[in-house]
Amino acid sequence: MRPLPVADAGKPEIRSASRYLLWLAGRIAWPLIAASLLGVLWLGSQALIPVVIREAIDDGLVPGDMDTVLRWSAVLLGLGVVQAVSGTIRRRLSMHNALAAGFRTVQLVVGHAGSLGAGLERRVNDGEIVSVGTSDMTTIGNAFDIVGRAFGALVSTLLVAVVLMNQSPSLGFLLIVALPAIILTMGYTLRPLHQRQGAYRELQGELTSRLTDVVAGLRVLRGVGGETSFARSYRERSQRVRAAGVQVAGAEALIRAAQVLLPGLLVATVTWIGARAALSGSVSPGELVAFYAYAAFLIEPLAIFVDTADRFARAHVSARRVVTVLALPVGPEDPALGRTPVPPGEHDLIDERTGLVVTPGSFLAVVAPSGEGVHLADRLGGYTAGPVSYAGLPLAELRTAELRERILVVDNRYRLLRGSLRDSLDPHGTRSDDEVHAALRVAAAEDIVDVLPEGLDTEITAVGSRFSGGQRQRLVLARAVLADPDVLVVVDPTSAVDAHTEDRIGRSLRAAREGRTTVLVSASPLLLDHAREVAFVHEGLVAATGGHRELLRASAPYRAVIQRETGEEPAAPTLHTGTQEPAT
Repeated sequence: MRPLPVADAGKPEIRSASRYLLWLAGRIAWPLIAASLLGVLWLGSQALIPVVIREAIDDGLVPGDMDTVLRWSAVLLGLGVVQAVSGTIRRRLSMHNALAAGFRTVQLVVGHAGSLGAGLERRVNDGEIVSVGTSDMTTIGNAFDIVGRAFGALVSTLLVAVVLMNQSPSLGFLLIVALPAIILTMGYTLRPLHQRQGAYRELQGELTSRLTDVVAGLRVLRGVGGETSFARSYRERSQRVRAAGVQVAGAEALIRAAQVLLPGLLVATVTWIGARAALSGSVSPGELVAFYAYAAFLIEPLAIFVDTADRFARAHVSARRVVTVLALPVGPEDPALGRTPVPPGEHDLIDERTGLVVTPGSFLAVVAPSGEGVHLADRLGGYTAGPVSYAGLPLAELRTAELRERILVVDNRYRLLRGSLRDSLDPHGTRSDDEVHAALRVAAAEDIVDVLPEGLDTEITAVGSRFSGGQRQRLVLARAVLADPDVLVVVDPTSAVDAHTEDRIGRSLRAAREGRTTVLVSASPLLLDHAREVAFVHEGLVAATGGHRELLRASAPYRAVIQRETGEEPAAPTLHTGTQEPAT
């Protein structure tokens, strides 16, 4: 068995949930086959025990031949040893199969999430990713865990049917008819369970997403006194999840009851038929004991069949979730090998939707409504589809990996990486300490590092929760400056810092990016003052361009946006009350 997780998770089959599960099975084919063969030995040895007991009774106990009893007792001991050894190894292999399928699923989803980059949060709720790494991983793994037992149950059931047909055709026929009937009945009871599980899974993912979002913004909630409102909303949603869970539990209780009742009826029927046959003298005492033992044994294969159907149905639901995430295209379209390489050098970056033209080497500020500014930044980076071109070529035709190296978009979600601060600022480890400190100075973040106990080697948690929002914002900006892309697009880089720091960042960033293309999506007057040119996007189009102060004088809509940003109220129109009639 290969160590887990594997180095290369492979290229999954994502056309459907069933194909994905089959693809997973193909990746662990040999361990699955081995677990299945051991499952046959494990349950097959149990299926042969009634045969041994029958022979020991009829050939040994009834005639009083103790040598025969001892001989069959030794055979029984051997079957017990085979059962114990094969069961132990099968369990180990089954656990490996479960972990292999689960880990491979998590590797694929996390790897694809990394490829999606900043576009991930816009396409998938956080709760979906969290659920894949917790419940879905376990659910898919559980399906592969039971494969060995299911195959062993199938073979051992056929073995018992053959033996019973030889001893009593009526009992064998009963078994052949009753087993499929029980399995079909149990399968019918599974249908409402799976429907309720799907609804429960939906609500659970939504609740997890909401909780994840709130934890990330807990400080903001406390600052505006929103804890009570959130608690009320979360309570209502959690009660919906609880109600859905109760419905799932009700269906599961019905299935568990059927699992006990139906096999129990089969045992009672087989025992009754065998007892009547023994009274009539058509079967021996040993055969009667064997009949009962077979009926009792069949309870376990039946339970395994039902459990297998249940686990794979659950796994199918989880696999649909996984396939949905894996099917998300990277960038505007799914990237393919052989796309057009990005032309070398710096070029114009043009967004045809707004008419924005970003020329090489410019330090440009874009003033736009907040939502529209974020969408514009995403289009400029190729994270969402749009009529954007670079060097005269549509972004959708350029190689995604090269495009990511040339154009870097930093949105207003300030994410740091788990590990040392140095690794978070320089993930590839290609920059010297002097370069890292220089980038920190540009972002006015050197004071953050100075107070850390181990400086750049200080360990931080994911998202950087030990830092305030303004500190994380400056550290993320320092990371972007350190990357030194050809085109840097930053959304609201100073929204969480004070005016003095904001002014300092504006001056330092312009000097550090001299000769490189920089786009600041912001309406902050202090940053706009440092921009060489400002583009004002109004009603979806670039309505005006020029210097910040020039636009303040010439454009009333621009002046209104800046006044709202600074908290100044635009001058109200004069009201004439004279003989004017009130409005109706």
